[in-house]
Amino acid sequence: MKEVLADLAGALTPLSVRGLQQECEERLRKVPNAINEFGFDGYGMSPEWLRRVALPGILLYRWYFRVETFDIERLPHGRMLLIANHAGQLPFDGVMLAASLLLEAEPPRIARAMGEYWIPRLPWVSVALARAGTLVGTPENCVHMLENGECVMVFPEGVRGINKPFPQRYQLQHFGTGFMRLALQTRAPIVPVAIIGSEEQQPGLVNLKGVGRLLGMPAFPITLGFPWLGPLGILPLPVKYRIYFGAPLHFEGEASDEDAVIEEKVEQVKRAVADLIERGLRERERVFT
Repeated sequence: MKEVLADLAGALTPLSVRGLQQECEERLRKVPNAINEFGFDGYGMSPEWLRRVALPGILLYRWYFRVETFDIERLPHGRMLLIANHAGQLPFDGVMLAASLLLEAEPPRIARAMGEYWIPRLPWVSVALARAGTLVGTPENCVHMLENGECVMVFPEGVRGINKPFPQRYQLQHFGTGFMRLALQTRAPIVPVAIIGSEEQQPGLVNLKGVGRLLGMPAFPITLGFPWLGPLGILPLPVKYRIYFGAPLHFEGEASDEDAVIEEKVEQVKRAVADLIERGLRERERVFT
């Protein structure tokens, strides 16, 4: 019966969607992974699970956000830290960045996301994210991944960026310094990334941080659609995404250097991301096309 239902679902799926699914499966097969006898890698990621659930993200990438990438060929081989701006209330920007590495990079890569510390407390969500390659963003997890040649996504603004109100769009918030110490410890190159479009996907009016703390959440944003439209209010607007990749940055020094030395290096990365944002906004003619 299971096979019959699967065949029926396949027959009813439009050819264009089946084509995207096949493309995703082919790209995943090209990604080198050390998979154990149970079908997982050392971090809980399951290629088989990704093949089953990646299609919604691919559909968003190709048809909803219609993502364009620029200079993705700059990505180095092996370990790297992707450092990007963060916005949009919900992390669609992270999903689109990860999809770009899977669909556009040669060879395709799995971009490992470093999640917020409160994510493991969410039932089912924590397991789903682990199966997709996301781990809680502890220094130990990140170092282990980088030392094993992984590509790690970091959004140094954190919730400060993703939940900022719309009048502050494309204004980079404070960058944490942890990613720089990790780069120095593992000798990993840093690739600055600018994501254009995420700021307009769900404009925030105000962030009720006190309400968020009562609910055990880092933020409680009020947007044009939420909470007025209920669950529908969390849906993003169909903006067009543009993702710009900068040249890899290599830094010398020690992870234990003084804060002032580390912060100077962090500012260099922040300026590189800001320059890419400026380029993206300058080249963009419209938000939705």
